[in-house]
Amino acid sequence: MEREVSAEAFSDSQLTIDGLLRERALAQPEALFLADGNRRATFAQFDDLVSQVAMGLQRRGLQPGDRVAVAAPNSLEWLAFLFAASRARLIVVTLNPRYRSAELEYMLNQSGARLLLCATQAGGFDFVDFLAKFRHHVPGVRDYVFLGDDGFPSSLHFEDLLEHGKVGMPSGDPMEPRVILYTSGTTGQPKGAVLTSKSLLASATAQVARLRWHDADSIVGHLPLNHVGGLTCTVLSMLAAGGTIYSLPDFSPQAALDLISRQHITVLMGVPTMWVMMMNLLTSKPVDTSSVRQLIAGGSTLDPTLVQRVSAAFPSGRIVNLYGLSESSGAAVISADDDDLSVVSRSIGVPLLGVRARVVGGDQEEASLGNDGELQLQGPCVANGYWGLPAETAETFLENGWLATGDMVEASADGHLVLLGRRKEMFIQGGFNVYPAEVEGVLSAHPDVAMATGIGVADPVYGEIGYYYVVPTPGSHPEPEVLLAWCEERLADYKVPRRIVVTTEVPLTPAGKVAKVALRDWARERP
Repeated sequence: MEREVSAEAFSDSQLTIDGLLRERALAQPEALFLADGNRRATFAQFDDLVSQVAMGLQRRGLQPGDRVAVAAPNSLEWLAFLFAASRARLIVVTLNPRYRSAELEYMLNQSGARLLLCATQAGGFDFVDFLAKFRHHVPGVRDYVFLGDDGFPSSLHFEDLLEHGKVGMPSGDPMEPRVILYTSGTTGQPKGAVLTSKSLLASATAQVARLRWHDADSIVGHLPLNHVGGLTCTVLSMLAAGGTIYSLPDFSPQAALDLISRQHITVLMGVPTMWVMMMNLLTSKPVDTSSVRQLIAGGSTLDPTLVQRVSAAFPSGRIVNLYGLSESSGAAVISADDDDLSVVSRSIGVPLLGVRARVVGGDQEEASLGNDGELQLQGPCVANGYWGLPAETAETFLENGWLATGDMVEASADGHLVLLGRRKEMFIQGGFNVYPAEVEGVLSAHPDVAMATGIGVADPVYGEIGYYYVVPTPGSHPEPEVLLAWCEERLADYKVPRRIVVTTEVPLTPAGKVAKVALRDWARERP
């Protein structure tokens, strides 16, 4: 018998995220929770593994409130580490395995992480060799734990964390920080959103109630766990529903479609880039998609043409939009139950249960219907500020619990929200947020670069890609290929410019600032 989750049942819940896992292990001990390749873990088996890892973390001398970081592709171990840290009242710092020296140095030091769980390699990058040379830049990290057989002297393996026996597990508080998830700011300085069990479960359970997930549902877990799309919208939401996650280390259109055919997946989620790639593959290699009953688009609204393609490829599935951000711990707005394809094509949906939304104009007054403004949210899903950044927290987390999202929307009379664009300069490339200021800083650090500026330019596959314009220092003649290599060494691959133009000048406003509107004209005129 299928059992659905009621968000109201969780509204006053005192559960932590590991407490929810424990409840599932008691209620559905033999039900499959997680499949990772050929490995399978029921709720009871996974809960037992989590307790072993929690004991191992305690034996390492970690105390409640300590920060522990993870940089690895999606895996069973990644998730066991997350829930184990919660059980030991630690705070997990989620890092993208694509991060490199500049990002890792800042985030590990700023968060005060004491332990790093890391892949031995990811995407062809050798983390063992890198960290052996890099670790003196992060002196606060005491333990390095690798997922795999390799390592350097004094490092540990994941199996070294497994402890059997009775070790006291302190009772957790849902309001305590559980996750620090870094999201770049327009100044280029990453900010660690502080997520609690309460905020994470508020988003997850409200999502499940809106989407009517139940314990017979299954989902492809290919969104990255270091982002709320993977962490909350996929894992914690499916845990709340009591369903099954089929994990992939990262997104592969072929692997996702194979899982749908083989495991009869019922829910499929992805950003527009993922949907484009899957649609392109289905054109040449049809797959039985009849099991999929729900198709969820996150990151940005699917354009009408793509909506029609997805609908035709998944005739048994209903398409819905999902809007959320790190600072809302996951989903905050989702398509209404009766939204048809025309509404889904133009609207991100309506706020979830417990979430209030308002549209604020430039005068900081609430905008009237039909007028655009910044979307602001209020509710239990809102994060607890930014880690160690009081000034930045005050700018985004406002009085009376309101969150300034930085996204521009328009509200309709029936409560639907239409996403118009971003108030600031951030663009989304392949589902990842990119802030030009951060990349400009890396380019400007090159000795041959006097000035760098960039924008996001529309792209049919990745949504947007980065175009950057570089003014060289006097007498220098940097080659774009050299500057690209410079960026590749210092930035995650999705932040690396897709095009660099070396120019003697860039357009400026009368105040001397870069005129980015004019840059967009340049990009159109000089593709």
